[in-house]
Amino acid sequence: MDTQHLTTFVTVAETGSFSDAAIKLHLTQPAISKRIALLEQQLAKKLFDRFGKNIHLTPAGRLLLPHARQILQSVTDAGRALADLDGDISGPLSIATSHHIGLHRLPAVLSEFSRAFPLVHLDLHFLDSEKALLAVEQGEFELGVITLGEYASAHIAEIPVWQDTLEFVCAANHPLALRTQIQLSDLCNYQAIAPDSNTHTTRLMQKLFDRQDLTLDVSMVTNHLDTIKMMVSIGLGWGVLPRSMIDTKLTILDLKTPPLTRELGAVFHTKRSQSNAARKFLNVLQNASQAE
Repeated sequence: MDTQHLTTFVTVAETGSFSDAAIKLHLTQPAISKRIALLEQQLAKKLFDRFGKNIHLTPAGRLLLPHARQILQSVTDAGRALADLDGDISGPLSIATSHHIGLHRLPAVLSEFSRAFPLVHLDLHFLDSEKALLAVEQGEFELGVITLGEYASAHIAEIPVWQDTLEFVCAANHPLALRTQIQLSDLCNYQAIAPDSNTHTTRLMQKLFDRQDLTLDVSMVTNHLDTIKMMVSIGLGWGVLPRSMIDTKLTILDLKTPPLTRELGAVFHTKRSQSNAARKFLNVLQNASQAE
């Protein structure tokens, strides 16, 4: 199978559009259609169902997609490995990270790394930590910088970098802000704002409530901690945020329970050979955490 045809197939599948794939690959739409037609002819399988401007993967297309991604990744890895033999620190470095880490932890690391290794092309993608981990496990990204949790995978290695202390907070004018020596049960009388239940942060909260047989009432859900901060700061509910995000608009609740903590760090696939760029990035990442 021609790698150009596979690249076109994957791009069409990911964009959901022949025209969008053409723009992304700097080709004409007829060229995209021709490549897909040739691939379908070679495989003797229809890969897309077309309904006007809408396209959907056929069962054959869904089966081919992960294999196509793996083939393309293997070709990329082979070229990178050959370049690495010469000690080059260049080429693409794909990283998936959460919005919180990308906005609050990584800027200084990315800046330092880019200055030190200008020939590396950083390909940064923002995903929820759980989705980023899955993407690294499936080979879509070389590194992930995420919230580490109870992720069981024999193929994923974790490097803890930062420890996040989480505090229970509310707005200064919230009824809870005026109270002292708050019990966890007191929070049950007010609405909470939290990430969805699949995230490590909310699972930490849920375990705390479960241990006391209490009900966690989450009224609004968003996985963006900056959005939670905004909604909590205007009095829409209480929430749990990293201590580093707390400012004068928020009040830390006098809760008689130890603060929650979570680890942030890097993940990578143990069966994927690391590029020189990835190794240097991990060095910069760890050095930055030690300097804090």
